[in-house]
Amino acid sequence: MPPDIPPQLVAALADAPIVLLLLWMVSQLRRELAARAEPPAPPTPPAHDTAREELAAFKLEVARTYVPLSLIRDLDARLTLQLGRLEEKLDEVSRAATAAAAISGQHVPGRIGFKARSEATEA
Repeated sequence: MPPDIPPQLVAALADAPIVLLLLWMVSQLRRELAARAEPPAPPTPPAHDTAREELAAFKLEVARTYVPLSLIRDLDARLTLQLGRLEEKLDEVSRAATAAAAISGQHVPGRIGFKARSEATEA
């Protein structure tokens, strides 16, 4: 007759090979990780790129905190108005050049000016 063995001991003896296998796997993983070379560090950006990014961030911060939005809108409106005036002057010069070329009998290439480019993008 076999001796009376508690069931917990039988279960523990049955699980022992699995536990040993898991411990062996963990030790192998640790060895592989220790032996593996560290990946190279990512390249650091040159100092002038970093300085440029910091300057851009500072300019943005200054624009956000120190300049009132009304001044920015006023400046935008003045710039838009001035660019419109420049465009009108360029169109006048283009028309004058076209008229002078037509009077002198020279071949006139297509219209020159900003409106021709904007009209070409719309079409």
